[in-house]
Amino acid sequence: MANSNAPFGLRPVRQLNGSPWNGQTIRCYISSSYATALYIGDPVLLTPTLAEKDATAKYPTVNRSAGTAGTIIRGVITSFEPLPDNLTLQYNPASTERWCNVCLGMDVVFQVRDDGSGTPAKVFAGQNAECANAGGSIVTGLSGYQLDATTPTTTQNYTLHILGLADVEDNELDDYAIWEVLLNTCENATGKYLGITAA
Repeated sequence: MANSNAPFGLRPVRQLNGSPWNGQTIRCYISSSYATALYIGDPVLLTPTLAEKDATAKYPTVNRSAGTAGTIIRGVITSFEPLPDNLTLQYNPASTERWCNVCLGMDVVFQVRDDGSGTPAKVFAGQNAECANAGGSIVTGLSGYQLDATTPTTTQNYTLHILGLADVEDNELDDYAIWEVLLNTCENATGKYLGITAA
């Protein structure tokens, strides 16, 4: 049976050492000045815009990461805190102040579906790839981010490192397969955070 073309963004599933992902996240701030919608499964980074920063300086303020070559990913949105005036809203509309929970990804294995743009092959395991972004669903709240299946190669600054095909039911080595990946350009991947100055 063919794989479904049903993107869900990046989804944490376990630790790199084989232990289950424990659900730990950090609380992050989204500014009403940020004019981009965000979804569960979106990769994010620290905002470079001073006006968007949390006024208390207690919480990181995040923007969406492009997920393309050379970009940085701090972590992945796993949920949003409820909006008092719309408790059922699953995603975060553009220019909406909100809190989200982010899984920091240095040693977390994520699952992501490929975008069907290439020909998935066993050589993908061990290679690096870029993300492709197709927005997200305002119904489910899930991200449209996928693994760009035209890009797997050895390029070091690609954002995803492919561990292999996810061992889940009905997942075939074909278009729209689900892959297990690490965040290859996680900002603390070397054990040292990249300093960011907002202007």
